[in-house]
Amino acid sequence: MPPQHDRPPPPATERPHRGVTATVSAVLRHDRGALAAATVRVVGLSALAGLLMTALIFALSWPLFTRMRNRRAWYHHLEDPYLHDHTALARVALGTLPLYLLLLGIGSAALQTVCSRAAAAKTQPLREDRPPPAAFSRLRPVLAVYTLRGLIVWPLPLLAAYLATSLTGDRLDTPEPLERGSLPYHLVAASPAAALFVAVLLRLAFALAPAAAATGLGPRAALRRSWSLTRTRAGATRVLALALPLAALCAAVTRLATQLALPLRPLVRSLLEQATGNFFAAYYAGILAPVIVGILATAATTLPLTCTAFAALHDHLRPARISPRDPGGTTAASTA
Repeated sequence: MPPQHDRPPPPATERPHRGVTATVSAVLRHDRGALAAATVRVVGLSALAGLLMTALIFALSWPLFTRMRNRRAWYHHLEDPYLHDHTALARVALGTLPLYLLLLGIGSAALQTVCSRAAAAKTQPLREDRPPPAAFSRLRPVLAVYTLRGLIVWPLPLLAAYLATSLTGDRLDTPEPLERGSLPYHLVAASPAAALFVAVLLRLAFALAPAAAATGLGPRAALRRSWSLTRTRAGATRVLALALPLAALCAAVTRLATQLALPLRPLVRSLLEQATGNFFAAYYAGILAPVIVGILATAATTLPLTCTAFAALHDHLRPARISPRDPGGTTAASTA
């Protein structure tokens, strides 16, 4: 009978490799206090900043609301119906949308750094001679990744939608650059849907970039790593299997929270109309109130889970780690 050799025990600094679900469960259970405190802090500050920004935008747009009120009074004097034109307000909303996206990106980046730090503690323990990083030490690189990813993903569908609208038109009584019913007309009309499909694929390909930036990579290196991890069949399948239920969860929570917050609409409308005497400002503020509550509720309940899940998936898919005692391997892995 051949002799049997005892296997050497694993080093004390290494931990067995966990699956994504086990890692997420362990992080949410063990670090629930720290994650809850960070979520409350980030969501609370974002809500305060968003409220101040919305109040400032309403104050700057007050001449538009005043003109709507005056025109409504004039048409009422003439006993004619008044249908207000919201084109100017739509332009204001589009012009201020990047500010809200920046605020959302800052909050998401802050939570991503905290969740990635907690997930890394479960999968790749730090070296004994290296102090743990601060909770928000990687905020700027993660925020840069969000910005670069948005600039890469979303200009294509926006440009396609603008070109399709300008070439096909949206009114039957105006001349159109392309003949209605022709093949070029159908191709241009379908281009926004195709561009949106490409944008969704790119968004999935870069889904692991914030988690990669939180581990120490630069913005461009994080995007490249996410692309390399998700372009394989196994990586694409894992990302898709994780992204679909999380997206469905976010949509369901947003819908539920918005519906539960609908009683705020008449309350905000009546209070603001009594305070300012402007029906249109109160009307649009009432529309925004349930939407804002739904977004904040979704961020507070789903962002910690989402950020932790993608951080755990990134650590699961990333190349095999070199032993933390090897400084040369650590350096090579950090520059990969």
